[in-house]
Amino acid sequence: MRISRLATPQKALPSRRQAARTIFLIAACALPAWASAQNTLKMPEASAAWPSRPVRILVGFPGGSTPDITARTLAEPLSRVLGQPVIVENKVGASGNIAADQVAKATDDHTLGVLINGSLTSAKQLYAKLPYDPAKDFAPISLLATAPLMLVAPSGLPGGAEFFAAARQAGSQWNYGSVGNGSVAHLGMELIKSRMPGLAPVHVPYSGNPQVLTAMLGGQVQMALVPPGLAMPHIRSGKLKAIGLTGGRSLLVPDVAPLADAGLKGVQLEVWNALVGPASLSPAAQARLAAEVPRIIRDADTRQKLFAQGWQAVGTSPDGLRSRLKDETAILGDIIKARGIKIE
Repeated sequence: MRISRLATPQKALPSRRQAARTIFLIAACALPAWASAQNTLKMPEASAAWPSRPVRILVGFPGGSTPDITARTLAEPLSRVLGQPVIVENKVGASGNIAADQVAKATDDHTLGVLINGSLTSAKQLYAKLPYDPAKDFAPISLLATAPLMLVAPSGLPGGAEFFAAARQAGSQWNYGSVGNGSVAHLGMELIKSRMPGLAPVHVPYSGNPQVLTAMLGGQVQMALVPPGLAMPHIRSGKLKAIGLTGGRSLLVPDVAPLADAGLKGVQLEVWNALVGPASLSPAAQARLAAEVPRIIRDADTRQKLFAQGWQAVGTSPDGLRSRLKDETAILGDIIKARGIKIE
């Protein structure tokens, strides 16, 4: 018997045109997903591109000065989060303006500065030939720390209102020290002289506050406005005396009265240190620092270290620092104009 094989139905094969169209559609659908994946993979690389090498922080004063202490307190934790060494370099001179000028002109995208009030505010109004423009040549990053100024004197002099009576009597036979022409300590003393007729000590500038205190201990200067953290060890040892604080009472030195208690009113000044970069600092660097630095400064460990050195941690945003610069430029400018101060 012959058995006939049943025919199996065959599926029609696609034409070449249909096959090509199917491949094209698959590729078109896959392409956006592939591109998105590529972008996602590249994003961490872009955000981590800065810094690509060690970062320098320039300070305009010697080792042991207040900006130096603040910079070194910041450098270690900043190095950890950036994954690169952060090196503090002291470029001393011209009341901090040498370091400020080097920061302003830096083009390597890895140079920053911890600078003081004067270099960032009053310098342009004081110096006829300042080589940089504080308002245009910096990228503000963060106000790091602040402190009141403490008027100090040798321990053998009287305190309170009697101190100012003795200072008036001495006239220009007394000297006062500061960290340099145009510093807040310099302008603060000129403000004090304007508030107290008959007060006429002669200004003697030094390279840093440690040098000011050494001169006072040696009898070369009889008064100075300095940050409390540097003066308190000498006050506790009985070698120097605190006359009073600019502004009100401070948690940094709760036992020291304001200058107003000694009859000197209207002296409201602080010293501070700020982190800035050159105006040419890349957006990636500015964004990374603006995110990391305030967090580091506000960290409990950093706050404690700064407080122990006589500083109140702040840690503002770039806009917060920018606002402080604008306000203080106006305040210190008024003192400069009123006292007719100009430095060649």
